[in-house]
Amino acid sequence: MGNRLTKIYTRTGDDGSTGLATGERVSKDCSLIKAQGDLDELNANLACVLVHSAEQDEVCSIIRAVQHQLFNVGGELSAPQCELTHADDIFWLERWIDYFNQGLAPLKDFILPGGDAAVAHCHVARTVCRRAERHLVEWSHEHEVRAELVQYVNRLSDLLFVLCRVIEQLKQTALSYWQKDLKLPEPNNDE
Repeated sequence: MGNRLTKIYTRTGDDGSTGLATGERVSKDCSLIKAQGDLDELNANLACVLVHSAEQDEVCSIIRAVQHQLFNVGGELSAPQCELTHADDIFWLERWIDYFNQGLAPLKDFILPGGDAAVAHCHVARTVCRRAERHLVEWSHEHEVRAELVQYVNRLSDLLFVLCRVIEQLKQTALSYWQKDLKLPEPNNDE
C-alpha cells in the first residue's frame, strides 16, 4: 500500500463538513460521524487498557485484534459498499465472551467501575462502545446500515464488560459492588 496520508490538513473541513470515502460530504455533527468518532475514542481507550495490561498476553492479543476490527467497522461506515465486518467477527466475540465467562463467578449485584487503571480504562471503553452503538442505531434510522455492524458493536460492549471482570480477576483487585443503601460519609469536623 502506498502513502495515503501525504498531507494531514486539507482545509476542506473548515466549513464543518467532512468527506466520506464515497465522495459525499456530511456535517461533522451527524450521527455517522459521531459513531466514527466514538469508534476512534474507543480504540484510543483500548490502547490505554493495553498499556496497563502488558503482562496479560491473552487479553492483550484480543484487544489488539479488536483494534484492527474497529478500523474495519469505521471503514465500512465510511464506504458502505465495502463489507468489512462479517458474522464470523461477531461469533469470534461471542466465543471469547463464553470462554472468559466460564472462569468468572456469577454476578449477583451490579459492579461499579473501578479496580486499577486497566480495569477503569476498560470500563471507559465499554461505555464509549455503547455510545458508538447508539449513534450507529440513530444513523440507521435514515440510512442503510448492515445489521452485522450494529451487532458487532453491541457484542463488543459485552466482551468489554467481561474483560473488565477478567482483568480484575487476573490482577486480583477487589470488585466494588453497588450498594443501594450505602451510608454516605460525613465530613470530619474535629479540626
